[in-house]
Amino acid sequence: MATPSNVHGVTTIIGGNCGFTLAPIRAVDGDYTRRMMAQVEGMPLAALESGVPWNWESFGDYLDRLDGGIAVNAAFMVGHCALRRYVMGEDAIGRAATTEEIEAMVAELHRSLDSGGVGFSTTLSRTHTDGDKQPVASRWANNEELLALCAATGEHEGTQLEAIVDGCLDRFADEEIDLLIAMSAAAGRPLNWNVLTVDASVVDRVPRQLEASTRAAANGARIVALTMPVLVPMNMSFANHCALFLMPGWKDVLGLPLAESMAKLAEPETRKWMHERAISEEAGVFRRLTGWGGYVIGDTFSSANDGLKGKRVSEVAEQRGISDFDALVEIVIADDLQTVLWPSATDNDPASWALRHEVWEDPRAMIGGSDAGAHLDRMCGAPYTTRFIGDMLRGRKLVGLERAVQMLTDEPARLMGLKGRGQIALGWIADVVVFDPERIGSAAATLVKDLPGEAARLTADAEGMVRVYVNGVETVRDNTATGAIPGAILRSGRDTETVSTR
Repeated sequence: MATPSNVHGVTTIIGGNCGFTLAPIRAVDGDYTRRMMAQVEGMPLAALESGVPWNWESFGDYLDRLDGGIAVNAAFMVGHCALRRYVMGEDAIGRAATTEEIEAMVAELHRSLDSGGVGFSTTLSRTHTDGDKQPVASRWANNEELLALCAATGEHEGTQLEAIVDGCLDRFADEEIDLLIAMSAAAGRPLNWNVLTVDASVVDRVPRQLEASTRAAANGARIVALTMPVLVPMNMSFANHCALFLMPGWKDVLGLPLAESMAKLAEPETRKWMHERAISEEAGVFRRLTGWGGYVIGDTFSSANDGLKGKRVSEVAEQRGISDFDALVEIVIADDLQTVLWPSATDNDPASWALRHEVWEDPRAMIGGSDAGAHLDRMCGAPYTTRFIGDMLRGRKLVGLERAVQMLTDEPARLMGLKGRGQIALGWIADVVVFDPERIGSAAATLVKDLPGEAARLTADAEGMVRVYVNGVETVRDNTATGAIPGAILRSGRDTETVSTR
């Protein structure tokens, strides 16, 4: 059903981003893949183990399992990590591929694209680790391997590239820009990356990130940044892997056994060191998480923290006469680090919203990158569509209604080369959303346990969603899914056309 994206007006999804797909896969690698996806994308392991039959091998097999049984249209990139594991087995982690292995990966990519994959995705980002806390398979690839796979992608009609590198988080290094350009040029296809974080207090980030697109255009390539039009709340915990673990050096403390981690956190010198590392230049985009006083305390688990839920850390710090960070650490220690924390955005100021508007209108960027379907117990990015439209109609009103709709529909459809989708036009496919402009929006996210294995996820109801039609069939009525499953698997060449890099 693709809930809750479907009730928020999404009629087509593009999956398989960041180098991660569930195919191709050998049966022996099922456990590794499930644990990797649980670690890197925050998908509940219990749901992956009990909710999916895992009875496919090739990429085409996987697409065939989905076709005819989904409520939205879906297209999938071919993930580099799956390709590498399929060809190299356990050796996909730890070393570069041989020439023969690269050739085998290229051959398997051709088969996957022939069966309908709409492109190739990869990650080189240090944030992506597997269930064994090792760099995921694609991070072991050299440029020879990457460019060979990109060139193979370009031999297929209607394909794309998507890539993640370390610099996506903050600012690209020159060598990263050079690599992204080389990848797009090798394929002769647009390459998109995510996500461009806009913060007016970091004045050089947006110009630096969009410079990649400018340089690409001068070299016969095309690079497009994806950026979100809303701020998506994400909860954090000192106990489980999240963005806090990506602060410089923090995993050396938070990754210890519980008793050792709590003992280190109790040391004043450790707290001082962690705070200094978090606000350092090295922390990059994660510095936006250092407004400790603005953290809202969520669920707590000890009597020492009774009555704190819903309060800001700054309130507790003031009552105790200590710093915000010390108060935060005291709270989580009392809960054996289990406290649920909701950071407040530090980039929710008028200057940042004005800069976001500039980025939305820049041809080098496009709205997207919701991460819907990932990090299910920490965030709910799916409602970005209804929240954005509601904000443009009744909130900040940075763009008009028609332009806002175009940004969510036609622009991504044109970048992805979707045939007959993205506009309401004679002869085009009837993927249509009908909404009430006075009410369009989203309810607050809530935690539910409705996944296989009684796993939890955050979801959010839509507001003002009158009807959604997918391929002419009503799938949503008055904010509620009808249960119809008219969605189709969109396959490269048949349902997509090649998009120029010019």
